[in-house]
Amino acid sequence: MIARPPTGLVWDVQRFSLHDGPGIRTTVFLKGCPLACRWCHNPEGATGAPEILVTPNRCIECGACVEACPRGLPSGVAGGWAAPRSLCEACGRCAEECPTGARRLVGQEMTVARLVEEVTRDRAFYDQSGGGVTFSGGEPLRQPEFVLACLEALSALGVHTAVDTCGHVERADLLQAAELADLFLYDLKHLDPVAHAEWTGVSNERILANVEALALAHGDIWVRLAVIPGVNDDTANLRRTASFAASLRAVRRVSLLPYHELGADKRERFGMPGGGEPFRSASPSPARMLEIAAIFEEAGLPTAIGA
Repeated sequence: MIARPPTGLVWDVQRFSLHDGPGIRTTVFLKGCPLACRWCHNPEGATGAPEILVTPNRCIECGACVEACPRGLPSGVAGGWAAPRSLCEACGRCAEECPTGARRLVGQEMTVARLVEEVTRDRAFYDQSGGGVTFSGGEPLRQPEFVLACLEALSALGVHTAVDTCGHVERADLLQAAELADLFLYDLKHLDPVAHAEWTGVSNERILANVEALALAHGDIWVRLAVIPGVNDDTANLRRTASFAASLRAVRRVSLLPYHELGADKRERFGMPGGGEPFRSASPSPARMLEIAAIFEEAGLPTAIGA
């Protein structure tokens, strides 16, 4: 019996990205994440299933979604038309019929061939800028067969590839990806295991052990740290994070990402990952970001702010 080629559940393909690796890149966002970060900027990627995203301020209450729904689920609510998530099958028919784009299906199944065809449309920009394709999420290695097949296909075409991972994945999948990907963007949230569990829903033990193993198997890792006031920006944690990153011989740079509130609206529409109270925090000041960058540079790590 011939095995069916792997498919992936993709929720966005973002072109001309400048912050997910070197050069001009196309970032592929996949559904499903093992973490439930309270500050999540991509709640679309939290679950491993398609969802309907509703933008209330675009809704004109025309009722087209109700007529399109096989089950007649959407009902009028303040600021838009919504359906109980437990009953919605995310078939996408309401989004197809919505005249204003107030409803959008988030999560579509793609084959490897289709994904490769789509991302290589921008190959001229990769070649000119030293860019390529980055797999992000969610957590891309929650769909390992699909991602590994895409990495293999793109590698055969000479396209630079990167994997943006939270590290809470199967070690075998991570090391297989290490044989194919050119670059890893490795997200560290907090070095204290208790605080990490409090803010993300899981301990960091597996994450730290995995990046240590990855650093022995791969030669190009960029550590990424979202700097979140009141969560992980205390000097003790930052110095501990810098020391840990510096101990990994494959870490070539640290990217410090200042927290911003752009994800708050999406979190309210999708619901907080893992439940809990809505999270908000001030953005770190430019002066504080420079102070934090100095901590990592003192540890001998090339450091960039915001990229």
